[in-house]
Amino acid sequence: MKTHLKISLLSFLLTAAFIFPGLSQEPAPGQGVAGSLVLDLESAIDHALVYNKSLQNSRLEVERSRKSIWEAIAQGLPQVDGTMDYMSYFNYEMEFNFGGGETPSFTDQQLQDAYDATSQAFPFYTPADVAMLGANSFYEAQLQNMLPPTAILLSDQSTAKLQLSQLIFSGQYIVGVQTARLAQLISEQNYEYNELNIKEAVISAYYLVLITEETLKILELNVANLEETMEQTRAMFASGMAEQTDVDQLSITVNQLNDSRNALQRNLELNYNMLRFQLGVEVNVDLDLTDKLEYLFTQMQAESALELPFSIENNVTYQIMNTQEEISKKMVGLEQWNYAPTIAGFYNYNAKILTSGFDMNPNHLVGLNMSVPIFSSGMRKARVDQAKIDYNMAQTNKRILEDQLNLQEKQFKYNLQSSLENLYTQRENVEVAQRVYDSYRRKYEQGMASSLDLTQANSNYLDAESNYLSAIMEVMNAKLQLDKLMNTL
Repeated sequence: MKTHLKISLLSFLLTAAFIFPGLSQEPAPGQGVAGSLVLDLESAIDHALVYNKSLQNSRLEVERSRKSIWEAIAQGLPQVDGTMDYMSYFNYEMEFNFGGGETPSFTDQQLQDAYDATSQAFPFYTPADVAMLGANSFYEAQLQNMLPPTAILLSDQSTAKLQLSQLIFSGQYIVGVQTARLAQLISEQNYEYNELNIKEAVISAYYLVLITEETLKILELNVANLEETMEQTRAMFASGMAEQTDVDQLSITVNQLNDSRNALQRNLELNYNMLRFQLGVEVNVDLDLTDKLEYLFTQMQAESALELPFSIENNVTYQIMNTQEEISKKMVGLEQWNYAPTIAGFYNYNAKILTSGFDMNPNHLVGLNMSVPIFSSGMRKARVDQAKIDYNMAQTNKRILEDQLNLQEKQFKYNLQSSLENLYTQRENVEVAQRVYDSYRRKYEQGMASSLDLTQANSNYLDAESNYLSAIMEVMNAKLQLDKLMNTL
């Protein structure tokens, strides 16, 4: 039972350490790659960078940010809009009356006063001339009052309008384009960060499969050795050289190891499925991993990583924070430009398809528009102050991140150093446990040790192997974390 628990515990720890982080990534809809794949670690990483569905979304996000830059630029380029309209006045007539109203009427006294005033003003006129002048003026007034009103028929009207507008000056436009470029840079940095996470997940899953396979090999070899010993014990029992309890004890141990082996085989398939998920392939795709655990462990050169200097500027998270700080600074300038005027020009052309009898719209129209902010009751100043506060907060967050990353570098190197020391200890323990087990097996075959001694030695050997593989995984995991921090994956 102790052996069974040890193997199960190892499988659970390895699975929990590397599978659960991968589950935080939501699979995107799409088809995987069917068939069979033969992959070393590098080709597995390359395959995931192309087919991983989460990373595909990140690439689309970068493409969308590029489009948004052109959207920002296009706002300051010429804009052309066309409209067409049709109106009906239902044959309405517009009347214009130029008359003076009703015919005037005068009293005799008024007429006499007008005659006297005219005679005084024009003494050289005879009485007959004055009378004739008054009559002509009267008849002209009558004629004007008799003119009919003027009417204009408003027929149906249709026009096509073409408007060209051009932004001439806007400080917000300039800063807006610069901010859009920084937004694209952040999306590219986020893609790099997601790419780094995918690399880490693929490497972890690849390691986990190799560790599980190595554990399974050791367990199968151990089962085969104990089955052989059990058969020999049965033969000895049949000849009277061993007891039934020896056979039973070995049979129990073999059954427990067989159960552990079956559980580990199922766990191996689960680990393969997690690797398939990171690679972006379907679960029915066969994977053939060509790199061996020992080769990868040697190639990583864990000891040399302890001496590598840490350059915080290479860290992707720090690069993203730098860009966010720059965007916050640009936002201050954007709000400050709200105090500046905005100038735009426009040109309109009206093509008259149907016109009425009364049309006052010109065909061509050119103009300039200048918008000058005058007074906003402190609203613009409040926005500038808020932007400055956001910028100060971004600077503080950057300094906090610097402290965190420097602490992580020291912690990860400490973890790597500790795991290496533990690895050396566990490697020596495996060698000792192997010698002890081999010794007890020879003694058991010679009748100098009991089956209980043999099973106990076997359990100690399996524990040592389990601890050794766990130590290997700890070293690889610590090195992986350090490589991700330094952006050297």
